[in-house]
Amino acid sequence: MKKALFAIITLLFFSTAHAVEKNIILTTPTGEIHGMLLMPDSEEPCPLVIIIAGSGPTDMNGNTIGSELQNNSFKMLAEGLATKGIASMRYDKRGIGKSQAAMMSEEELRFEHYIDDAAAWADMFSGDERFSTIAIAGHSEGSLIGMVAAQKSTAVKAYISIAGCGRPAHEVIEEQLRPQPEQIRNEAAAINRELLQGRIVEDVPNYLAALYRKSVQPYLISWFRYNPAKEIAKLKIPVLILQGDKDIQVGVKEAERLYLARMFSSFYIIEGMNHVLKHCEGNDMLSQLEAYQSPTMPIKQELIEHIARFLLDR
Repeated sequence: MKKALFAIITLLFFSTAHAVEKNIILTTPTGEIHGMLLMPDSEEPCPLVIIIAGSGPTDMNGNTIGSELQNNSFKMLAEGLATKGIASMRYDKRGIGKSQAAMMSEEELRFEHYIDDAAAWADMFSGDERFSTIAIAGHSEGSLIGMVAAQKSTAVKAYISIAGCGRPAHEVIEEQLRPQPEQIRNEAAAINRELLQGRIVEDVPNYLAALYRKSVQPYLISWFRYNPAKEIAKLKIPVLILQGDKDIQVGVKEAERLYLARMFSSFYIIEGMNHVLKHCEGNDMLSQLEAYQSPTMPIKQELIEHIARFLLDR
C-alpha cells in the first residue's frame, strides 16, 4: 500500500490526568481503520509505540467484543506509558470494533493485510517532530504481525514482543488439538500439510469446519508462511521480548524460542503476569477468570517499567 493512500483525521480529543487522547483514522483502499493516539503531558519529543492486538475480536483496549472478557489491558498499558512520557497508538484491527467497515470478505483476507496496516500506521507518523522514535509492540498474534511490519516500515526503530509465539501457527494449532482423539489430530495435520503447500482442501470434516472451512483457508495459507523465530531474526533494530510466567495461552517456552532466535535482544519473564498482562496466582483458567473479566484490575507495573526503560534508552 502506498503511503499516499492513508490519511490522518482527528475526530475527538480529551484530557486525562497525564495525557491527551485523540481518535485517529487510517484510510485504506477497503475502508477506515480507527485508532487512539495517547500523548503524554509534555512539550518535548517523546517515543511513540504502536500497540497491536492479538487474534480474534480483540479491540484496541484489549477487550473481547461481544463477551464478558473486558479487561482494558491495552488501555491501561497506554495510560501507564503516558505517565512515563511515552506516547502510544492503539487501534481496532480491520474487521474489529470501529474498524469493521475495512473488512473485506473472508475469502479475500490475508495475513499480509494486518501487516500492511501496522506498517502504514508507523509510516503515517514518520517524520512527525512530536516523536523522538517510533516502535511497534505486538501482543500474542500481534507479535508476529508487528515483527514483519517492522521489517516493512523504515519508520520503525524498535520492536517489542509481548506474549508472542515462537513457532509457526500450524504447529501451535496442532499442539492445541493434542487433547483431541487421534483421528482428529491426524486429519488436522493432513490439512495443515496441504495448506503449507498452498493448496486448498475441498473436503473438510464437519467437526473441523470451524477451523478449516474453505473460505478461511486462503488466510491460513498466508499465515502459515511465517515462522516467528525466523522473522524476529531478520530485525536489525533493538528488540525487547516480554512474557508472563502465568500465561496459560502462550507459554514461556514460546518467548524463549524468540530469544534463542535473536539472543542479543532484551528478554524478561515477568513473574505472576498472565496473557492479559495482569497478576495471577494460579495456572488454570478458573483462577485467572477474574483478571480476564475485570476492567479495573491493574496490569503488571513491571511490564510498563520494562517497556519504558527500553524505549527511553533509544
